[in-house]
Amino acid sequence: MTFSLKILFSTAIIAMSGIAAQAQGKLHLPLSHDNQHNTLIAKQSSSINPFKIENNDLLLNQVKQREMLDMESDIFQEFWASEHVNPYGANAVVPEHQNIDVSEYHTPCPGHKTSDYGYRARFRRNHYGVDLKLQVGDTVRAAFSGKIRLTKYEGRGYGYYVVMRHPNGMETVYGHLSRFLVKPNQVVKAGDPIALGGNTGRSTGAHLHFETRYMGIPINPNAIIDFENGVPHKDVFAFDKKTYGTPQKYTPAKRKTTASKRRTTKKKSSKKK
Repeated sequence: MTFSLKILFSTAIIAMSGIAAQAQGKLHLPLSHDNQHNTLIAKQSSSINPFKIENNDLLLNQVKQREMLDMESDIFQEFWASEHVNPYGANAVVPEHQNIDVSEYHTPCPGHKTSDYGYRARFRRNHYGVDLKLQVGDTVRAAFSGKIRLTKYEGRGYGYYVVMRHPNGMETVYGHLSRFLVKPNQVVKAGDPIALGGNTGRSTGAHLHFETRYMGIPINPNAIIDFENGVPHKDVFAFDKKTYGTPQKYTPAKRKTTASKRRTTKKKSSKKK
């Protein structure tokens, strides 16, 4: 190798070393970053999954705060201190129409219906709820989340009864109970136990009297709930002020058989003659 080639080769090596050193200088992170990185790693625990909601304190606190705000809204302030099943009376301004979210519904007891909503000719009075079969001591559960407004006794009517108010604006009534499991102003989740079933008050046998009311107005529970299947008919109930109290049959109409269709046809043809 000639002297000139050696010089060129040495120069190239020096230049490459300079570029590498320059690049390394650019990629070098400050010592403080390394310290922060090591501190974060040291604080991590392999036994905790930060993506689980029960391990996320911030998210849990936000959920709790939101629930507390829901239970402290105006719905739980107005006409709250009343000792009556209908606390609003004639003072409430009831809207003509109102959409009510009922998607959270939980059946208060698993028994079948023994008596329906509507006028009772036998007693000459209206029955403002439905009766559900249970045994004395069976658990009665909250139909929706909400706050307990009343736990009272009425000897000539509901017997021991509970009234709950819910964030959707409704109130539910549970009558003829044998024991309370909650107290006024207690916040309860849908499906939580609130009482034990009984046969108190004006009752001819153990059952649960269950009412759904909006601003004091009794709504036919069959309009909201499919009791046979234990679910709401729809997630949103469309309250109508004009028809809320009209006793109706919410079960599907029976299909006519071939024989009944023939009888109907014969009747029509005979009338024409």
